Amino acid sequence: MRFRPYRSNEVEFSTEKELKQAIKNILGYKPGNIYLYQLAFLHKSATQETNNGIKINNERLEFLGDAILDAVAADYLFKTFPTKDEGFLTEMRSKIVSRAMLNKLSQKMGIDQFIQLDSTSAATFKSCKGDAFEALIGALYLDKGYDFTRKIILDRIISRYFNMDELVNQEVNFKSKIIEWAQREKKHTQFNVVDEIGSGYKKQYIVELEVNGEAIARGQDYSIKGAEQNAAEKSWQKINGETIDL
Repeated sequence: MRFRPYRSNEVEFSTEKELKQAIKNILGYKPGNIYLYQLAFLHKSATQETNNGIKINNERLEFLGDAILDAVAADYLFKTFPTKDEGFLTEMRSKIVSRAMLNKLSQKMGIDQFIQLDSTSAATFKSCKGDAFEALIGALYLDKGYDFTRKIILDRIISRYFNMDELVNQEVNFKSKIIEWAQREKKHTQFNVVDEIGSGYKKQYIVELEVNGEAIARGQDYSIKGAEQNAAEKSWQKINGETIDL
């Protein structure tokens, strides 16, 4: 399938060559398979359809990019902080790959200007910038492979846009954010331990967050507090990402 003339919310590219150059300006390399990058910027609100009826958008690339970004961030943190425990590394990775952080990165790097989005629903999809960022990582991985992608993430993203000392001291308490939001919106929230996995020091808790009696998200961790934070973060991303009926 070939895309219709490429138009985003901010800019229009009349040729694939212009899009390739724009990506090179941001990430420092010229793409090979430009189709992957066009697809990475195609938000689901602007879904296109192939001749045989298959609907396409960037959601699959977003899923892939999320996994690649998680792996690279985990590897980087593991080597950067050799004496820190699993809890610290998990929290640091969450700070790097949080939806709020990826939304900001998308704007700082100029990725957001490429997104093909249904303008009538732009305000609804608050996470579309971070989604496109992850989809771009997925496209990069498929186009250039893992080693190349890892180098781009480390050299062009983490080293340029993250200060590890500041990130260590940055407090991101999603449970507090959820509670404040619920009070403001006059909603009732409750964290429930719904399951336990393993035993002894390997025991993990699964906590579910309910809003007005409806299950929103689950989190898992070695402590109840940590599982609550994980559930709260997922819920916070959902609440601030796509419109949901709470």
